[in-house]
Amino acid sequence: MAANVYASATEDDQGPWTSGSVTIDCPDVGSRLTSVPDGAGEEVDRELALLDQQIAAAYQQLQGSAQAVRDDAGFADNAVMNPLKEKRAATLERIGIAIDRVADRPEGLSDLAACTLRTADDNAGEEAGGNGGDGQNQGDGQDQGDGQQGGDGQQDNGGQGDGQQGDGGNGGQAGNGPVAADFVDITTVQPAQQAADPGAGPSQGTFATSCGVNANGLFNSDNVIVAPGVTNGAHHFHDYVGNQANDAFASDDDLANGETTCVDQGDKSTYYWPVLRLQNGTQEQDAQSPGGGIEGNAGEIVTPKEVTLTFVGNPRSEVTAMPRLLRIITGDAKAFVNGTANANASWSCTGFEDRQLKDKYPLCPNGSDVVRSFSFQSCWDGNNIDSANHRTHVAFAAADGSCPAGFKAIPQLVQRIVYDVDAPSLQDGGRTTPLFAVDSFPEQLHKPVTDHGDFINVFDENLMNEMVDCINEGRTCGAGGDNGGGDNGGDNGGGDNAGGDNGGGAEQPGQEQGQEPGQEQGQGDGQEQPPAQNPEEPQTEPAAGGAGSTDTPRTAEPRVYTKPSAKATEPAAENPAKDTPAQDTGAKGEIGTPATADPDEAPNQNQNENQNPAPDQSPVAADTGDTPSVVPAPQAQGGLAETGANLWPAAAGALLLIGGFVVLRRSAKSS
Repeated sequence: MAANVYASATEDDQGPWTSGSVTIDCPDVGSRLTSVPDGAGEEVDRELALLDQQIAAAYQQLQGSAQAVRDDAGFADNAVMNPLKEKRAATLERIGIAIDRVADRPEGLSDLAACTLRTADDNAGEEAGGNGGDGQNQGDGQDQGDGQQGGDGQQDNGGQGDGQQGDGGNGGQAGNGPVAADFVDITTVQPAQQAADPGAGPSQGTFATSCGVNANGLFNSDNVIVAPGVTNGAHHFHDYVGNQANDAFASDDDLANGETTCVDQGDKSTYYWPVLRLQNGTQEQDAQSPGGGIEGNAGEIVTPKEVTLTFVGNPRSEVTAMPRLLRIITGDAKAFVNGTANANASWSCTGFEDRQLKDKYPLCPNGSDVVRSFSFQSCWDGNNIDSANHRTHVAFAAADGSCPAGFKAIPQLVQRIVYDVDAPSLQDGGRTTPLFAVDSFPEQLHKPVTDHGDFINVFDENLMNEMVDCINEGRTCGAGGDNGGGDNGGDNGGGDNAGGDNGGGAEQPGQEQGQEPGQEQGQGDGQEQPPAQNPEEPQTEPAAGGAGSTDTPRTAEPRVYTKPSAKATEPAAENPAKDTPAQDTGAKGEIGTPATADPDEAPNQNQNENQNPAPDQSPVAADTGDTPSVVPAPQAQGGLAETGANLWPAAAGALLLIGGFVVLRRSAKSS
């Protein structure tokens, strides 16, 4: 392995403009669109996904141009930031037009086009909620960071990319994190103050569901909630447990008819979260693919040691059943640039779970495992299973359990994921023991504050009612048991027992309250995409048959990776002409421009809004010179003609043999 794979995360000898020390900060348009009419939902979804792709491509271009930026102070603005602003302005205009057709156009969309370039040690959360604030918080606003060492939010994130080599710092993370400053010794963190016991309430029961640890390795970089119909809409990979039909093209019927890894087959819900990777240089199957190595998500994917999924009650009122297909996202995948207003993941270590971190990864002592946990929103507006920004239809309860006016208490999902990973060696940048980090959007630099979780309720109605009765009656129910190891759902036990390690059935100490979900904020209402596409748009593949809309044929399979080898050294076979999201081709190139096209002659994006790129065109990776590869779908071998060709010689031989027997028999009779 090349020496530069283990470049130290603690050195600082290349100055602030190394390839990983700056990032792109853009206003989060999705979070501003709190109301999108149904008639515009599909088009808005597509355009919001395009905004994410434009940022990812610009960030990759910036990384690949570090030397040019150092040589010319105006290069970044002229070659990256100004073209990005122009593309965003055109996309925002299309969003405005789409909404204006059926409702009043939102005001101020054009003001969101400009992005800023900032060094990674800038503190995104200092200013009044960052870009994603906007007074969207609900509940009591209690800070999850109580008891954290220093209490300084992201103040300590300096030095991002320090000493990293552009082609593979920190075990192949392409120089965009993590760094030593992203970690803290859990033993130095002060325990959080315990909240006052509210006493016996009307819904003190717990219900556990057991769905395995994704030992079978089902991953993709889609997000059906925020970017339906868009391959690689998340730009990072997710672990999936529960429903196995989840990809960008999954319709409600697909989810209802999908297989599940849950012990109780009445739970076909989908639970997913960004994968955790060791920065050890391992080449996973996605190493040369969008969402994976091409976008800085590299290294060995770690299978959780244990996953517990527990639904708990409300200290103030009884809970009501979740509506079928309710979607909840907790946390903010863009919190590093948006600010921490909607961040809602906690990091800790077994044996130290009274000490919770929001903006740092924990360094756990020997014998202690890393724990990441999420307590999802537990108040529902009573009407909607989703909202335009994926936040306003659900909310957190206040500290006393009360929901906002008009909201109802529902069972709260408490998710706890345990990893058997060693504390990394910070003194040598992870060379002795590798650093670890969650997958993220490339410009989010793998910061722990960007962690998030996703949930779609596909419980059988009867099982959901059992859950509600159990919680409201104060009982302990569900399929608990052993949630570690084996195939998903394989050794998870059963019976009327929530299990002893299900996170306690209560919010983790220091868990943030009064927040709404902000992950990948605001990609519409989950509708399927129409077939028409702008050549600059992200590649979409509307589904047919059992995968999405029955009105539009599916042109390609989404990338779904199963059973990746953690020890694999060869990337997946390349198939660049199929199912590869388009990336920006350069300063003047348009996303989705074919590799053979002249970037300066790309068609006008507004006039060509309904054009489809030719199916045999192959987009190129942004500024890398590499063609993204995908795992090809298995192909059937042979056919009728081939089978016939193989059978003819055998048939002829058989006929000759039979003829010989006939001649011998006649000769015998005549004699």
